[in-house]
Amino acid sequence: MRHIVGATRTPRERWIEEGLRALAVGGPDAVRVEALAKKLGVTKGGFYGHFADRDALLKAMLDVWERESTDEVIDRIEREGGDPKAKIQLAGVLTFSSDRLLPIDLAIRNWARRDEAVAERLRRVDNRRMALLREMIGTFCSDAEEVEARSLLAFCVAIGEHFLAADHGGHTRDEVLAHAADLLLNRPHNDHSH
Repeated sequence: MRHIVGATRTPRERWIEEGLRALAVGGPDAVRVEALAKKLGVTKGGFYGHFADRDALLKAMLDVWERESTDEVIDRIEREGGDPKAKIQLAGVLTFSSDRLLPIDLAIRNWARRDEAVAERLRRVDNRRMALLREMIGTFCSDAEEVEARSLLAFCVAIGEHFLAADHGGHTRDEVLAHAADLLLNRPHNDHSH
């Protein structure tokens, strides 16, 4: 993926990268040109050589997030191959277990609650993710309503478990998530507690 640590980035990409980092930590209000310039060790004036204004930076950040969390994830699961169940699992890991995409995703969900343009972008990304789930789950489940229900449940687990503070009585969260994945993907349940 393009965001490999140490990869050489253009100055424009560095502004976007730093903006995404600020967004992940503090939401859109934390994306301030002056603060980003300080982090990058450059002058604020340099910003305007790459972007017309802060809104242009925010749009570019959303473009990068959308590409990374849809196109690049889909490309990677196609490249790595495996059966549809393995592909679903990998897509989930790449998107919702990553130190990079997950915090950005959660920040964008929060931002979308008060910005219609961001909500529209999130809808497009989530629709692509749901389409991928439907396609993969549809390879082992022929009932369209059940495919939709399984896709929704899988997606809700992937996002919602990050907000859940509950304990699982003698089981770890990872064990319960693994069992949930077995149920959703019609796999024989392996006892994950040992």
